Amino acid sequence: MPVQCSSCTKKRAVLKRPKTGHSLCKDCFFWAFEEEVHQTIVSARLFNRGETVGIGASGGKDSTVLAHVLKVLNERYDYGLKLLLLSVDEGITGYRDDSLETVKRNQQQYELPLKIVSYEELYGWTMDAIVKQVGLKNNCTFCGVFRRQALDRGAMMLKVDKICTGHNADDVAETVLMNVLRGDIARLRRCTAISTASEGEGAIPRCKPLKYTYEKEIVLYAYFKKLDYFSTECIYSPNAYRGHARTFLKDLESVRPSAIVDVIHSGETLSVKEGVKMPVQGTCSRCGYISSQALCKSCVLLEGLNRGLPRLGIGKHHRLHGKILAQQPLTQQEERKLKAIDF
Repeated sequence: MPVQCSSCTKKRAVLKRPKTGHSLCKDCFFWAFEEEVHQTIVSARLFNRGETVGIGASGGKDSTVLAHVLKVLNERYDYGLKLLLLSVDEGITGYRDDSLETVKRNQQQYELPLKIVSYEELYGWTMDAIVKQVGLKNNCTFCGVFRRQALDRGAMMLKVDKICTGHNADDVAETVLMNVLRGDIARLRRCTAISTASEGEGAIPRCKPLKYTYEKEIVLYAYFKKLDYFSTECIYSPNAYRGHARTFLKDLESVRPSAIVDVIHSGETLSVKEGVKMPVQGTCSRCGYISSQALCKSCVLLEGLNRGLPRLGIGKHHRLHGKILAQQPLTQQEERKLKAIDF
């Protein structure tokens, strides 16, 4: 027997929302989905009228839905925003080159300006070349660090006021779990923030309008809206640490659907006891990017790649930063230790 939409009670329901359990028709689902994102934006005061907002666009479901919904809401509620698409080309043959074709189609579909910045242009390395040096075990460390900085650099080129990313509720909950498992108190404190204020000179605030939106509902929205997105996983990510947190979270969700939001709320309400030493944000002595050390992680990783010692950026080697800044060669003993690290 057909189930009626629990909202309008007129049309046949086509889905049961994973987040609330309500049976909805397509139109009611679209409205509920968009209104929840709108309420997130309004309650967190993510934007101000007249701002230029860069949307981190990868061609995947999250960033495609984000771009579509922001364009719809910007027109529906007259936010007064100038929206731009900003993409990062990591240089992954057979993955990123294909996804960027999707981004280019999105540019035409949504009539939004597009800027693409590449690792090769910014760092002189592609991820394909990096993986040849470091293998598959820690390549995501390089990519994550470089991509975050590349997004900021692209945003500075475009002179945007804010960067929007497509991080959804599942992503945020996974990050909370990862930081708990790693014992990374500093990141645990800030990973649930829906908006990061400008930290240091030149830093551009970031925000997550989809922070409370379930990944399953993003997929359903993209499917029923027939949005054009790229769905292939990165070919270099099978061994990523995040995958273990994702598997664990999916197991929790199958038992308790609210587990995703529950983990986020737990992360939001955590506090650090007095006396715990926290890193102090400064700027990198070499490139001027935000860093709690003399050199930012990106510069250390690049130095290791350029010296043929990619392990230099994996682990804690802060005592070597002085030598790197002074362009001094490492001792044979230091090189042997770096080469001996299990990569």
